[in-house]
Amino acid sequence: MAIDGYRAVVQYDPDIDMFRGEFVELNGGADFYAADVEGLRREGTISLGVFLQACREAGISPVRTFSGKFQARVSADLHLRSTEAAAARGISLNQFVQSAMERELQAV
Repeated sequence: MAIDGYRAVVQYDPDIDMFRGEFVELNGGADFYAADVEGLRREGTISLGVFLQACREAGISPVRTFSGKFQARVSADLHLRSTEAAAARGISLNQFVQSAMERELQAV
């Protein structure tokens, strides 16, 4: 879901029988809850507005920066098999992981 150009991921929370939205590119929390899409848009707009105003008042950027680096924790066996598969293809483990992530994102 996109609200005012900011992307949010929405998931159903069965514990409260509502949908929860969370803006993923912001540098802080601006989540929102509603029972339907109309409510999500309304509550998301309110939550985003409050967050953006707080950032303006504090003089900070609301958008989180991504370096392109992250650490992943996987089982030793998965690490070994991935390293072997990358080597068999003549690519680095980093290239192997990036390729796998790109394939997964195409499926979303």
